[in-house]
Amino acid sequence: MRLVSAFILALSLVETPTFSAEKIAKLLPAETNVEKNKNVKVAVTPVAIGAEATVKAVCSACHGADGNSIITLNPKLAGQHPEYLLKQLTNFKAGTRANAVMAGMVANLSPQEMQDLAAYFANQKPALAKAKSNGVGSLGEKIYRGGIAATGVPACAGCHGANGAGIPKQFPRMSAQHADYTLAQLRTFRTGERANAPMMMAIAAKMTDAEMQAVADYLQGLR
Repeated sequence: MRLVSAFILALSLVETPTFSAEKIAKLLPAETNVEKNKNVKVAVTPVAIGAEATVKAVCSACHGADGNSIITLNPKLAGQHPEYLLKQLTNFKAGTRANAVMAGMVANLSPQEMQDLAAYFANQKPALAKAKSNGVGSLGEKIYRGGIAATGVPACAGCHGANGAGIPKQFPRMSAQHADYTLAQLRTFRTGERANAPMMMAIAAKMTDAEMQAVADYLQGLR
């Protein structure tokens, strides 16, 4: 049971532009194309008792028993789309999302166990948060809703939605996510350390640290 584990430094950010679904599909290579994930069905209820026990025994230390992590470098998993959570676990297991800790944690997880964990966290209620300084009219809001025309950065809202709820089976929920985690993921996309979302890698490559910090802060307070 100890090997059936949690999500440390896990899951978050992914695909983000204002392109049409057709253009998005063309931008992604065949092995990561979102169309492949549309056929993956994750049962949100009922959640296996084993998954709940695993969460309480192992995952809760980093992500909280209800998926609302207190450590800001660890993502909130509560209310996240189960298909997205399952994809990240699968990527950790396959090595397409590099993370030494998570690779070890998921090594012995079965497909059903990963589905159960994804369903458990999807069922939890995400805790709301506040931005530190990027509210209405801020740089963070401008980037999230309008992108950065000068450098070709598309509006985040195009894929993650006006309120950050994301699009099930395609793009993750980002509202109320820890700014520290979001910023860290944007940076790993830019460096190529995280390479399981080619579209986000291309977008992050065009962003400065200040722009990343602003949009990450804005997302933390989005609801």
